[in-house]
Amino acid sequence: MEKYFDILKNVSLFHGIDPADYPRMLACLKASPKRFLAGESILLAGDPADRVGILLEGRAQVVREELSGSRTILTALEPADLFAEAFVCASGGKRTLPVSVFSVTDSAVLLLDYRRIISSGPEGCAFHDRLVENMLAVMADKNLMLNRRIGHLSRRLTREKLLSYLSEQAALCGGSEFDIPFDRQELADYLCVERSAMSAILSKLRAQGVLEYNRRHFRLLALPKEHAGESFFPD
Repeated sequence: MEKYFDILKNVSLFHGIDPADYPRMLACLKASPKRFLAGESILLAGDPADRVGILLEGRAQVVREELSGSRTILTALEPADLFAEAFVCASGGKRTLPVSVFSVTDSAVLLLDYRRIISSGPEGCAFHDRLVENMLAVMADKNLMLNRRIGHLSRRLTREKLLSYLSEQAALCGGSEFDIPFDRQELADYLCVERSAMSAILSKLRAQGVLEYNRRHFRLLALPKEHAGESFFPD
């Protein structure tokens, strides 16, 4: 596990905890490292919601799958990202996951027993209060992220959803040139739109001089007049 300590330093759940305490903390949290091949399921809808995951290596996605076969990508995961924390912290009796987590590339994951995060146990670990405080911050950040996504999906037109999402990515990156974590089909799934229609709109936006793109790489050049009051960047 020591080779992943530099990744753990960037995990929001562990902010403020001395890396020298990681071995004892991970033992207390019953941390279980696992490896997955591309396309394998890390967690499946219906599984007990009793573990918090950390992506250590590779790429993964949180996906909601419908009985009809359609799928919606809820979150793209990169190293140091947490997943399943919202579901394990939800109130209720026997909790199960309503979503699945799939490995997009060969990946390494660390699974934690959430009960050891919210309860220090008889050992009274010195870092427990920090874990609880960090978890509250994580949940607040997740709520903000979901609100931003609702903002994209509330737009009526595919064009508006695209511009809303891409403008947000530019703001998060602090520049007009950036990479997104999705290929075309994944982006369509994330925005809940048809891929063919979305691809046609991307081509039209490029022809209009609004943006340039190559695969996952985008560069915003100018907002169209109906979005002229918006900004690529945060204040």
